[in-house]
Amino acid sequence: MKQRKGGIVFAVLVGIIVFVVSYRWAVDPRPREERELQEQVVLQSREVLQAIVAAPTLDIVDPLAPDRKVGKAYIYRAGTAWEVSGYYRRDDNDLWHPYLMSLDSELNLIVLKISDQDPDLVERGKQDDSLDVLP
Repeated sequence: MKQRKGGIVFAVLVGIIVFVVSYRWAVDPRPREERELQEQVVLQSREVLQAIVAAPTLDIVDPLAPDRKVGKAYIYRAGTAWEVSGYYRRDDNDLWHPYLMSLDSELNLIVLKISDQDPDLVERGKQDDSLDVLP
């Protein structure tokens, strides 16, 4: 009888703990705020990428538009800066080009590393320190 009562008390305590932890996790606004901030960073990175690649059409695989067949895309904090990775291509006949972009806390470009053999981008990469074009 004592074991049964002890088991019931233990189950009730575990249930209460799980309820409290779940409730605090569900109402905590920090994860939603972080997600909204990450979405803003990715949207800004898309604009920067489109401006630099300067193609009429651009397919982008990034953390907001993942495609596991192409590859994984990440966003993460690097101190006060942000790192965003992904892939892009100009059209269906183009290969997917990986990129890694670093943005500062105000979402200004620090450096963009891309793997592309486009002659215009290669030339621009030689002149622009924030653009690193790898073959």
